[in-house]
Amino acid sequence: MDSAADADGRGLADVVAGMLVSRGRAVARVKSGDFLARRSVRLEHGPADVDAAFERWVDWAALQREVLAPLADPTGPRWLPRLRDAASDRPSREPVRVAVPGTVLVVDGPYLMRWELAGSFDVVAHLDLSAGALGRRFPDPGDPRPGAWRRYLAECHPAARADLVVRYDHPDRPAVVRSSSSG
Repeated sequence: MDSAADADGRGLADVVAGMLVSRGRAVARVKSGDFLARRSVRLEHGPADVDAAFERWVDWAALQREVLAPLADPTGPRWLPRLRDAASDRPSREPVRVAVPGTVLVVDGPYLMRWELAGSFDVVAHLDLSAGALGRRFPDPGDPRPGAWRRYLAECHPAARADLVVRYDHPDRPAVVRSSSSG
């Protein structure tokens, strides 16, 4: 669930994961925000740096190494649910979990269609926001996330590449813009 605002993607990803579990599917639920880089790396250029928010806030290599690659390994799929505790900036020390055959990985967070993760997901839903909705999600003018999201949109074109695009200006009234099944 690719979304600018963590709360947007997290809520929908939790719903999807719950629906899968209710249908008897095993689910590996991961939040990219649980794979934050160390605070010293994230904030090396200050808390308002747009480029750092896009490039360095999440440890993309760790997400690939600890979740995506091991779950794709047919000899023993496993995954780490959480890398770092954001509040303490320390490793979470969560144990690696073993996945049963057929486990569905549900990930939420921003920038999931960036180049480091290309080809890592079978299906990606992108939550599309208008400029006004983006401003409402992040009203603090010093917050780097809106600028980082605009950079992501310009460089990665997630709406053109996603399997499902949902207009999410009003979370109580999401609207499917395009899905791969609708052509």
